[in-house]
Amino acid sequence: ICNATLAYFISIIFLAFSASEQKEDDFYSFKVVNIRGKLVSLDKYRGSVSLVVNVASECGYTDSHYKALQKLQRELGPYHFNVLAFPCNQFDQQEPNTNKEIETFARKTYQVTFPMFSKVAVKGTGAHPAFKYLTGEFNHLVADIHSFCREQDS
Repeated sequence: ICNATLAYFISIIFLAFSASEQKEDDFYSFKVVNIRGKLVSLDKYRGSVSLVVNVASECGYTDSHYKALQKLQRELGPYHFNVLAFPCNQFDQQEPNTNKEIETFARKTYQVTFPMFSKVAVKGTGAHPAFKYLTGEFNHLVADIHSFCREQDS
Protein backbone atom coordinates (compact mmCIF):
# COMPACT_ATOMS: atom_id res chain seq x y z
CA ILE A 1 0.00 0.00 0.00
CA CYS A 2 1.44 3.32 -1.01
CA ASN A 3 -0.25 5.56 1.55
CA ALA A 4 2.78 7.54 2.62
CA THR A 5 2.52 11.31 2.38
CA LEU A 6 5.28 13.80 1.77
CA ALA A 7 4.99 14.93 5.38
CA TYR A 8 5.48 11.35 6.51
CA PHE A 9 8.41 10.94 4.16
CA ILE A 10 10.12 14.01 5.56
CA SER A 11 9.46 12.89 9.13
CA ILE A 12 12.61 10.84 9.31
CA ILE A 13 13.12 7.89 11.60
CA PHE A 14 16.29 8.41 13.59
CA LEU A 15 18.02 5.17 14.50
CA ALA A 16 21.42 6.66 15.07
CA PHE A 17 24.18 6.15 17.56
CA SER A 18 26.54 8.82 18.80
CA ALA A 19 29.67 7.03 17.69
CA SER A 20 32.89 8.55 16.52
CA GLU A 21 34.63 5.30 15.64
CA GLN A 22 33.60 2.59 13.23
CA LYS A 23 31.67 -0.21 14.82
CA GLU A 24 32.03 -3.74 13.61
CA ASP A 25 28.35 -4.00 12.72
CA ASP A 26 27.20 -0.47 12.02
CA PHE A 27 25.22 0.53 8.94
CA TYR A 28 28.32 1.69 7.09
CA SER A 29 29.98 -1.71 7.48
CA PHE A 30 27.63 -3.31 4.93
CA LYS A 31 28.34 -3.91 1.27
CA VAL A 32 25.60 -3.39 -1.30
CA VAL A 33 25.24 -3.69 -5.05
CA ASN A 34 24.73 -0.41 -6.86
CA ILE A 35 22.09 0.05 -9.57
CA ARG A 36 24.64 -0.94 -12.23
CA GLY A 37 25.59 -4.20 -10.52
CA LYS A 38 28.87 -3.19 -8.86
CA LEU A 39 29.54 -4.23 -5.27
CA VAL A 40 30.25 -1.15 -3.13
CA SER A 41 30.92 -0.59 0.54
CA LEU A 42 28.61 1.79 2.37
CA ASP A 43 31.74 2.87 4.25
CA LYS A 44 32.33 5.35 1.42
CA TYR A 45 29.41 7.37 2.86
CA ARG A 46 30.80 7.39 6.41
CA GLY A 47 31.30 10.96 7.56
CA SER A 48 28.10 12.09 5.84
CA VAL A 49 24.52 12.08 6.99
CA SER A 50 22.67 9.48 4.94
CA LEU A 51 18.96 9.37 4.24
CA VAL A 52 18.34 5.72 3.38
CA VAL A 53 15.07 5.27 1.52
CA ASN A 54 13.31 2.49 -0.34
CA VAL A 55 11.75 3.75 -3.57
CA ALA A 56 9.33 2.54 -6.26
CA SER A 57 8.60 3.78 -9.77
CA GLU A 58 4.89 2.99 -9.82
CA CYS A 59 3.71 4.30 -6.46
CA GLY A 60 1.12 7.08 -6.43
CA TYR A 61 3.66 9.28 -4.66
CA THR A 62 6.64 8.50 -6.88
CA ASP A 63 6.65 11.92 -8.54
CA SER A 64 6.57 13.99 -5.35
CA HIS A 65 9.01 11.71 -3.55
CA TYR A 66 11.65 11.58 -6.27
CA LYS A 67 11.40 15.37 -6.65
CA ALA A 68 11.77 15.84 -2.89
CA LEU A 69 14.68 13.40 -2.68
CA GLN A 70 16.52 15.13 -5.51
CA LYS A 71 15.87 18.53 -3.94
CA LEU A 72 17.32 17.30 -0.64
CA GLN A 73 20.38 15.90 -2.43
CA ARG A 74 20.89 19.08 -4.44
CA GLU A 75 20.50 21.44 -1.48
CA LEU A 76 22.15 19.42 1.28
CA GLY A 77 24.68 17.35 -0.67
CA PRO A 78 27.37 20.03 -0.37
CA TYR A 79 27.03 19.72 3.43
CA HIS A 80 28.00 16.02 3.62
CA PHE A 81 24.50 14.66 3.05
CA ASN A 82 23.48 11.76 0.80
CA VAL A 83 20.21 10.22 -0.24
CA LEU A 84 20.81 6.48 -0.63
CA ALA A 85 17.94 5.01 -2.69
CA PHE A 86 17.09 1.31 -2.70
CA PRO A 87 14.31 0.26 -5.10
CA CYS A 88 11.93 -2.30 -3.61
CA ASN A 89 9.04 -4.32 -5.05
CA GLN A 90 7.58 -5.59 -1.77
CA PHE A 91 4.71 -3.13 -1.45
CA ASP A 92 1.90 -3.85 -3.93
CA GLN A 93 4.46 -4.75 -6.60
CA GLN A 94 5.07 -1.05 -7.32
CA GLU A 95 8.64 -1.57 -8.56
CA PRO A 96 8.40 -4.34 -11.18
CA ASN A 97 11.17 -2.90 -13.38
CA THR A 98 14.75 -4.07 -13.84
CA ASN A 99 17.61 -2.13 -12.30
CA LYS A 100 18.49 -0.71 -15.71
CA GLU A 101 14.90 0.45 -16.28
CA ILE A 102 14.74 1.94 -12.78
CA GLU A 103 17.95 3.89 -13.30
CA THR A 104 16.87 5.15 -16.73
CA PHE A 105 13.49 6.22 -15.34
CA ALA A 106 14.95 8.03 -12.32
CA ARG A 107 17.76 9.78 -14.19
CA LYS A 108 15.70 10.83 -17.23
CA THR A 109 12.50 11.76 -15.41
CA TYR A 110 13.93 13.33 -12.24
CA GLN A 111 17.59 13.91 -13.09
CA VAL A 112 18.58 12.16 -9.87
CA THR A 113 22.16 12.61 -8.79
CA PHE A 114 21.98 10.63 -5.56
CA PRO A 115 23.33 7.09 -5.33
CA MET A 116 20.92 4.35 -6.34
CA PHE A 117 21.32 0.70 -5.51
CA SER A 118 19.99 -2.59 -6.84
CA LYS A 119 16.46 -3.59 -6.03
CA VAL A 120 16.31 -5.24 -2.61
CA ALA A 121 13.88 -6.69 -0.12
CA VAL A 122 13.55 -4.34 2.84
CA LYS A 123 11.43 -6.45 5.19
CA GLY A 124 10.88 -10.04 6.16
CA THR A 125 13.28 -12.94 6.28
CA GLY A 126 14.71 -12.12 2.84
CA ALA A 127 15.46 -8.51 3.70
CA HIS A 128 18.88 -7.18 2.78
CA PRO A 129 21.17 -7.27 5.85
CA ALA A 130 21.54 -3.46 5.82
CA PHE A 131 17.76 -3.09 6.10
CA LYS A 132 17.60 -5.77 8.78
CA TYR A 133 20.12 -3.68 10.67
CA LEU A 134 18.12 -0.47 10.14
CA THR A 135 14.78 -1.92 11.12
CA GLY A 136 16.14 -3.84 14.08
CA GLU A 137 13.37 -5.29 16.17
CA PHE A 138 10.52 -3.27 14.66
CA ASN A 139 10.73 -4.95 11.23
CA HIS A 140 7.37 -3.47 10.19
CA LEU A 141 7.80 -1.31 7.11
CA VAL A 142 4.37 -0.70 5.61
CA ALA A 143 4.92 1.34 2.45
CA ASP A 144 7.28 2.43 -0.25
CA ILE A 145 9.36 5.51 0.48
CA HIS A 146 10.20 4.53 4.03
CA SER A 147 13.14 6.57 5.27
CA PHE A 148 15.96 6.16 7.73
CA CYS A 149 18.43 8.87 8.61
CA ARG A 150 21.89 7.81 9.69
CA GLU A 151 24.34 10.03 11.51
CA GLN A 152 27.77 10.45 10.06
CA ASP A 153 29.43 7.56 11.87
CA SER A 154 26.70 5.09 12.77
